[in-house]
Amino acid sequence: MNSTDVLDLYTQLHRRGIEVWLDGGWSVDALLGEQTRVHSDVDIVIQQKDVPKLREFLEQQGYFDVPRDDTSAWNFVLGDNNGRRVDVHAIVFDAEGNGLYGPPEKGVMYPAASLTGSGVINGQAVKCISPEYMVKFHTGYKLRESDFQDVAALCARFGIDYPEEYAVLIK
Repeated sequence: MNSTDVLDLYTQLHRRGIEVWLDGGWSVDALLGEQTRVHSDVDIVIQQKDVPKLREFLEQQGYFDVPRDDTSAWNFVLGDNNGRRVDVHAIVFDAEGNGLYGPPEKGVMYPAASLTGSGVINGQAVKCISPEYMVKFHTGYKLRESDFQDVAALCARFGIDYPEEYAVLIK
């Protein structure tokens, strides 16, 4: 997914009344205000209620379900024959404005404060995950080189302390 693809998707969904927050690598780059690496997909957060509208729009654009081992109603990937991929994270807001991600009993969520980020892609403002939460969300799994790069850039730009898992970066 290149920046033009991301902005086009973001704009088209916005025009259809679908609120979108960028997550993942494109969120990092939007927060930094520049593209730092190539992205194979774009991660987006939307409300569960908007999933049917999202699916209808993307299917009209030639997108289809891309099967994965972790596909669920709240996390799935849609792709097209041009290699573009949209990794969808569907949330349901609770009374405090937290975005519940998956079954409520699991307690996984996008805290309300995580949905307050704003960034820029090619001069256009976009909503994204806040810098502090992008750093927090880059923990608890097998880390890749891109994770280290993303966290280092975010911590440096926004004065965020490195998570313990990233202590090697401080040396």
